[in-house]
Amino acid sequence: MSTDDTTSARLLEQLRRQSADPRRRILFTGATIVTMDPELGVLHDSDLLIEGDAIAAIGPDLTAEAGEGAVVVDASGTILAPGFVDTHRHAWEAQLRRIMPDVDDLGGYVMSTLAGYATVYRPQDMYVGTKLAALTAIDSGITTMLDFSHNSRTREHSDAAIEALRDTGIRGVHASMGPHFGEWDRQWPADLTRLKDQYFSSDDQLLTLRMATLATDEIAGPVLAYGPELARTAADLGIGVSVDAVFGTASSEAVLSWAEHGILGPDVTLIHATGLTSEAWKVMGESGTTVALAPTSDAQIGLETAIPAVDEALAVGIRPGLSIDVEVALASDMFTQMRALLAIQRMRAVNAAYGTGGDLSRITTHDVLDFATLQGARTNGLGDVTGSLTPGKKADLLVVQAEDLNNMPLNDPIGTLVLGSDARNITGVLVGGEPRKWNGQVLDVDLPALRSEVSASRTYVLNTPAG
Repeated sequence: MSTDDTTSARLLEQLRRQSADPRRRILFTGATIVTMDPELGVLHDSDLLIEGDAIAAIGPDLTAEAGEGAVVVDASGTILAPGFVDTHRHAWEAQLRRIMPDVDDLGGYVMSTLAGYATVYRPQDMYVGTKLAALTAIDSGITTMLDFSHNSRTREHSDAAIEALRDTGIRGVHASMGPHFGEWDRQWPADLTRLKDQYFSSDDQLLTLRMATLATDEIAGPVLAYGPELARTAADLGIGVSVDAVFGTASSEAVLSWAEHGILGPDVTLIHATGLTSEAWKVMGESGTTVALAPTSDAQIGLETAIPAVDEALAVGIRPGLSIDVEVALASDMFTQMRALLAIQRMRAVNAAYGTGGDLSRITTHDVLDFATLQGARTNGLGDVTGSLTPGKKADLLVVQAEDLNNMPLNDPIGTLVLGSDARNITGVLVGGEPRKWNGQVLDVDLPALRSEVSASRTYVLNTPAG
């Protein structure tokens, strides 16, 4: 935003003063707008008008349409873009960030984190970790985050995770699952009914609910494994299902079984999807099942083939969403996921064709930005709500400085977003039209207090014997 600190503070005060007004109008002027809407594309020197919590219009010179009383933000020199959408993050683990940066297999993560640290988490630890993850997501431009909350030991653990999402103002998807190991109340999945009634009674709110499950019973037994019974529970509640640890032969056989039972489809998301058979991919494509890739998780930890399955997904007509996965070993931001996937896929394509004269099929910067926004929203069941700057959708958007040292001069806005930008360039983040980051600072965060809470929670978790 082309404003000094005083002007920026004045604009924020105006926005906050009108926050409760459903007719509040915000007009961003003179921006380069990357809509990620296939019909609208990229608009230069254009305006974006927000009314209430939704995008009202996009186009050149919307001053007259905004009318008197609109808060006008000079957005020249910036890129306006949809907020990123994270399709799978285990947010409760955030106070254990990078505690095992060089983990080299899934078993190491499972035994240290899920069979160890997870078993001593209290509800307050769930709250602190989830809150930290969500605030960090907002800081790096992620406006929607699916929290795959697989440490729901009690009702209170679930409540704490949901309340953390609510308190940060992120567009949050709470995907609830019982824990893999240790003592727990066995309240899941029955408790999903209470959660829906208590926290998710409206379709027009920031938080939504999904069921979280595992692909097979190999790690944690049959209670957590997706199948007809859990599918029926989700269908009765009218919620989607996110299935983690989908990789290898056993998962391929499970996918074929789900197809036979008719429990695949657009409301089901399969996470990772590495090392699956062509037969499994075929039924996934035919059923419209969605896929959440975790590029750095697959490659860095080495899950199955260790190659993010973007080519396999595209071959059957699935455009995947992207996800962060576990911060105990991985980066927290979507820029890293986009760049990792772009580099890995293009390397793989060129390597396969090297010396053969064969055709190359390389994805583009537009592809990975599409995966990180519009396709991520569709994967989370929110394709009609967010993921693109489209009139009628919620105003979840980023203000990215295009004239900062690392981005100037602006030549290709999509290339700049994917290859040039990072959290420092994001000066504004709005979720449902409400500023959550402004003038480069995440709002409503007492950093010293948060730092103390995170440190105390980490100390407790690390010093308490696993149960």
